[in-house]
Amino acid sequence: MIEPRRITLEDDAISALSQIIGIMTDQIWTADGAAEWDVELLADLDGKLSEATGGGVVELGIDDVALLLQGMAFTEIMSMELPWFDMVQWTSDFITTELRQHWTEDEWRQFASR
Repeated sequence: MIEPRRITLEDDAISALSQIIGIMTDQIWTADGAAEWDVELLADLDGKLSEATGGGVVELGIDDVALLLQGMAFTEIMSMELPWFDMVQWTSDFITTELRQHWTEDEWRQFASR
């Protein structure tokens, strides 16, 4: 875990992020190994979310959040033709803002340069 932070998430947010992880995991199995995600990392991340305690407090690293953001972007792209795409896009933007705020822009840039 890189640059860990304790983050409070609502139950609905935890559920939505777990669904994103499920979509990513499904993509690994259906893409014949072409998906870029590691199933073990996704399982570990899903475990962290499911163990959120004290009103949804979970410890996530910037690498965990980056993985979640990749999954949200993938889900958003795959939802473009759906009639509720605007809601998917709004939700993705909202969650992205909520998760990214726990690290500075410099920390995000430094992480991206690895």
